[in-house]
Amino acid sequence: MRLTLRLVAALVISTTAVTLLSAFLQERQERSRLMEDLDRRAAIAGETLEEPVATAVYHQDGREALRVVGKYSRRAHLVGVAVFAADGKELAESPALSRGDAVIKAAAARSQALEGSESAVAEIEGKPRHLYAMPLRRDGDIVGTLVLVQDAQIVESRIALMWRRNFMRLLLQAFLIMLVSLWIVRWNVAAPLEGLAEWMKSLRSGEPSEIPRVALDILKPVASEAASLAQSLSAAKAAAEEEARLREKAEAVWTPQRLKEHVRNKLEGRPLFLVANREPYMHVLRGRRVEVVTPPSGLVTGIEPIMLACGGTWIAHGSGEADRENSDAHGKLGVPPDNPQYTLKRVWLTKEEEEGYYYGFSNEGLWPLCHIAHTRPVFNPEDWAQYQAVNRKFADALLEEMKDVSSPCVLIQDYHFALLPTLVREARPDARIALFWHIPWPNPEAFGILPWQRQILTGMLGADLIGFHIQFHCNNFLETVDRYLESRIDWERFAVGRRGHTTFVKPYPISVAYPPQPAAANAKTAPDKEALFKELGIKARFMGVGVDRLDYTKGIMERFRSLERLLEKYPEYQGNLVFVELGAPSRTHIKRYHDLQTEIEAEAERINWRWKAKDYKPIVILARQHSHAEIEPYYKAADFCLVTSLHDGMNLVAKEFVAAREDERGVLILSRFTGAARELREALIVNPYDTEQMAEAIRLGIEMEEGEQMRRMRSLQRVLREQNIYRWGGRLIEDLAQIPSADLPAGSQASPSASPKT
Repeated sequence: MRLTLRLVAALVISTTAVTLLSAFLQERQERSRLMEDLDRRAAIAGETLEEPVATAVYHQDGREALRVVGKYSRRAHLVGVAVFAADGKELAESPALSRGDAVIKAAAARSQALEGSESAVAEIEGKPRHLYAMPLRRDGDIVGTLVLVQDAQIVESRIALMWRRNFMRLLLQAFLIMLVSLWIVRWNVAAPLEGLAEWMKSLRSGEPSEIPRVALDILKPVASEAASLAQSLSAAKAAAEEEARLREKAEAVWTPQRLKEHVRNKLEGRPLFLVANREPYMHVLRGRRVEVVTPPSGLVTGIEPIMLACGGTWIAHGSGEADRENSDAHGKLGVPPDNPQYTLKRVWLTKEEEEGYYYGFSNEGLWPLCHIAHTRPVFNPEDWAQYQAVNRKFADALLEEMKDVSSPCVLIQDYHFALLPTLVREARPDARIALFWHIPWPNPEAFGILPWQRQILTGMLGADLIGFHIQFHCNNFLETVDRYLESRIDWERFAVGRRGHTTFVKPYPISVAYPPQPAAANAKTAPDKEALFKELGIKARFMGVGVDRLDYTKGIMERFRSLERLLEKYPEYQGNLVFVELGAPSRTHIKRYHDLQTEIEAEAERINWRWKAKDYKPIVILARQHSHAEIEPYYKAADFCLVTSLHDGMNLVAKEFVAAREDERGVLILSRFTGAARELREALIVNPYDTEQMAEAIRLGIEMEEGEQMRRMRSLQRVLREQNIYRWGGRLIEDLAQIPSADLPAGSQASPSASPKT
């Protein structure tokens, strides 16, 4: 109540002040206008009287002057008229002016002295009078003066009426302000606060409910913080319950809390430094508004839960249009934006550097090389030079961040930074460095076409630990090193000894965050396939889904042809089966990717032309960047998910689909050329090059009994639970931290502030 009274009082006082100031200015304006109106009336009357009065004055005919004066003295607002000769002698005067002779004579004298009209307001007999004096001319000479006296009381009457009206308006405004303030406080502040309090009370009692929408709209900052706090409490409670359950069953599932404690113990409190080309959050422009988006990336999906659990610094290329404006002078900011838990440091690249290092050497060279040349690799010396320069730039940024940290722990991500481990090792021999290669590693013969093979391998072997998704890629790497570098391969420990340094090579199959966190679990809704179909303008019974970057390694054309074959063989699915491809355009600067998108759209159109109807087509392509929140409903509603990569390191889409199926329904159809196929054995494993096999797998998935779907999905989710992203991070960091001291390079106890070698 006190808040309401203070609010009402403040509003009334401010409104009163504004009204009084406005009324004061209005009074001045109105008074000036009324006086100008009196001047104008007097001037008009003076012009009418000037000729006959001037003639009478010229002839010293006082009787005629008096007659004219008497005739005009009876006009409205005109109190009287006085006529004076040039020598100041009064020739005629209205009877009502007899007591104001001195004031009127003074006005006449001023007008004659100025040789022009003169107006003033004076008090005569206690009443305000408007005096207008003007010289009388005859043949160009001043022969006398005419003074018109008007009643100025109308000015004061009008001003008084204006103040009375403003006062009544002020009272009405104060009353309305009080009513509106009471309504706003009650329904837009008090009620949302009460709803928020009830919501928090339900959370405290262990009966979580959805946050009130009114509270979220009106009290957004408070509601957002309350929601974050509630999620943290729910997460902590769920983690404690999960830990208790696991202890009871003697299980050892990895959770964010367990990983955080594990990393703290292994790193002994030292921060974690992670280097990746892709940043986890981008600031982009949407018109004039800046939005924070999460870029579509399997690396971000896999790695960010580690940073959220452990904290530290993520060093990445700042590629968003508004990234620089939303970072500090050192390119740093806390993320996630709504609840910072680790630091993002952005490295700025020129357009030439990005073209050569990222689009050129990394994605026209290393990417097709490692994916067994589904398109021909391109190796340009200019791109290689930019790749070297950018690796050096990232090395400098990393060394700057960890200059005050003793024995820092560094996780380098992917093929963009093959040279970085050795660059860091040369400057900081005390650092523990791990390089995780997210894409396949080819056989030695395929790798042998790379002109700078020795430099790439030498750069990678600066790491203490190199990780791949599967053992097969580890074997390929060791064989490649054995073929092209002078080194000692320890096949028993899977290690490379070279120049007094040992690098261990191990498989670490990456995964996703599972089980879902409480925040996500509270927001779950039942899959609504019909709503998705309606949104797409489609009528059908079955839905398949594919989620990919539009990349030639993903087998998108192959899956379309298998869908076509299914519809040919089994006509009952024509008009009943729709496949939705959520394809994110990628690397469109590169001609092969640009052409691929055109090919994919043309192939879909060709197939759709065969069976499309008014509200049906078998393939729907949504070719744009999609957030995880936009993808999730399709995962939940689909009858099957197609993951048909022709060659892939892991493919987290397969694991995301399994993690999303809280209903334990749906079928995963998975290429045997993915790393995920080694773990997710209850999926329907296919050869994406075999169109007939793929078509039969789709039919089997659609027709699979509910009980069999549940059995398979539970088995797949058991794998995710046991091999989740937290276990991946825990294993990787533990292995890095436990590398025997004998395997560290000489000088590992060097001062953290040692200058980098040039």
